[in-house]
Amino acid sequence: MKFFTVFSLFTLGLSGLFTQVSWAQASGQPAPADPTSFIFLMIAMVAIMYFIVIRPQQKEQKEHQKRINALKKGDKVVTAGGVHGVVRTVKEKTLVVEIAPNIKITLNRQSVSSVLEGENGKGKKSQSKDEPDESDEDEDLEE
Repeated sequence: MKFFTVFSLFTLGLSGLFTQVSWAQASGQPAPADPTSFIFLMIAMVAIMYFIVIRPQQKEQKEHQKRINALKKGDKVVTAGGVHGVVRTVKEKTLVVEIAPNIKITLNRQSVSSVLEGENGKGKKSQSKDEPDESDEDEDLEE
């Protein structure tokens, strides 16, 4: 609802700007410069950009950093390269992730793009009915 209120204020500012131009053209005289409407318009645009783009992105980055800092042994993760695995060792800046039985790789914490939901990664994200159940593949990693 807030978006529509801000958007309506934004469009009212634009309509006022265009009304001044049309009156100036009808009378044949240049319109007097009104810097307050332009400043209001610019402030409104910056505010809209902040609340629609910047603020949600900052929130997501903070949540992602919390998840990365809270990693523990047994969590299922997906790396930035798309590799799925289970965390086996947690160090200050690195993780040892088992991607297959007896195959472990060392990663920087920042290369983890997502932590799969649920306790120790055993919870499932919501799936549509058309998607196959990947629980058989996940069980292979736990052995």
